[in-house]
Amino acid sequence: MVAPGGYAWWYLDALSDDGRQALVLIGFVGSVFSPFYYRARRRNPGTDAYAHSALNVALYGGPARWAFTEYGRGAVSCRANQLTLGGSQLRWNGQGLECLVNERCAPLPGGLRGLVRLEAPALTGLCVPLARDGSHLWRPLAPHARVSVEFEQPRVRWQGSGYLDSNEGTGPLESAFSRWSWLRARGADSTTIIYDVQPCGAPRERHALRVSARGAVEPFSAPPPVPLPRSRWGIAQEAPADPGCAPRLQMRLEDAPFYSRSLVATRLCGEAVTAVHESLSLTRFHSPWVRCLLPFRMRRSSRWARTTDTNS
Repeated sequence: MVAPGGYAWWYLDALSDDGRQALVLIGFVGSVFSPFYYRARRRNPGTDAYAHSALNVALYGGPARWAFTEYGRGAVSCRANQLTLGGSQLRWNGQGLECLVNERCAPLPGGLRGLVRLEAPALTGLCVPLARDGSHLWRPLAPHARVSVEFEQPRVRWQGSGYLDSNEGTGPLESAFSRWSWLRARGADSTTIIYDVQPCGAPRERHALRVSARGAVEPFSAPPPVPLPRSRWGIAQEAPADPGCAPRLQMRLEDAPFYSRSLVATRLCGEAVTAVHESLSLTRFHSPWVRCLLPFRMRRSSRWARTTDTNS
């Protein structure tokens, strides 16, 4: 169960074997970046998180597609191994995650329909507190995975490296953190993850892990971050790199007023890697002008409002 006013999300990303295509899929209960949930929690901190669930799916590298739809409680079914959001579904089958996608794109109209399969050879079982009081948690579930992407609309098929994690919390992100950056990089026999968070009113914290294909977790001391060019919206970006290496922005995937997502070429633990990298400014997200822009890319669906399956 997700606490009233809280959140949980499941994040999956994938990079094709040829490095030319990418995908990000995030299922939310309590959509932390929703302007609708933000306003509801300002009025009532105990707002029902399930009434503001959402699915975000993004295809990169051509053809590019974007969908971010928020669903009301009547469109949401959340069970131990399955999350249904409108016409889409995330289901854990014991060996991995199957994601059936049936969404509408925004702001440009169009459909997004297909199947994403993540094969998880091993799970870490790790839970990392991002806040010292345990109110915000991160679980790197299957960092070293394989993903197959099969979409009918648009017609896209590829396979590549994949990553799966989850986050959960009991309150708004912007109340606990001012910013964070995150990176995952697939190496020859392990995946490196670096989570760099700046809590509000507390020292900066960095969580650096290497995860083997068998799920063994090895914490390590991450190298210092190196500045990258700012995003087009002026978001500061930096990426860790071994001494003597200058990380390079390889492909810009998302450039939004409060966050950026990119592919970054860098060197970590002695290995040249292409990393999926994100920078998030929660200070910027808290700005009224930013929240006014969000509905243009984040729609709230009325299509599923009368669905009767409300298991949670």
